[in-house]
Amino acid sequence: MPISPAGNLAALIGRVLLAAIFILSGYTKLMGYLDGSAAGGVAKYMEAAGVPGSLLPLVIAAELGGGLLILIGFQTRLIALCLAVFTLAAGVLFHYKPADQMQMTHFMKNLAIAGGFLMLFVSGAGSFSADGAMSRRSDM
Repeated sequence: MPISPAGNLAALIGRVLLAAIFILSGYTKLMGYLDGSAAGGVAKYMEAAGVPGSLLPLVIAAELGGGLLILIGFQTRLIALCLAVFTLAAGVLFHYKPADQMQMTHFMKNLAIAGGFLMLFVSGAGSFSADGAMSRRSDM
């Protein structure tokens, strides 16, 4: 079923809002990783949660790369599903601390973001996206 023009605009805005947090977070981690200033701190934070700090480059790729792909709407369903899983895992590993109200707020935020990605997985990127442009080209 085709999406209405308003629905396509809403899908674009939704993608921008979902992508923003990942692009900013991935970019910040990348800059810290490249100059060495924050990489050690992030890696130590990961290790404290039982995640090898050596996975930091993969985290950066997931956040920055995945965020950019969601932003432009390329392979949206696949990337949205991957980021939903990533976000749920991050929430459980880093924020699920029932005794800490602030961490539980972050955990619930992660659940909401994962829910948004699952909705994007189901609905797709809409017409204002690379996926939409490729779909129009294949219909010609």
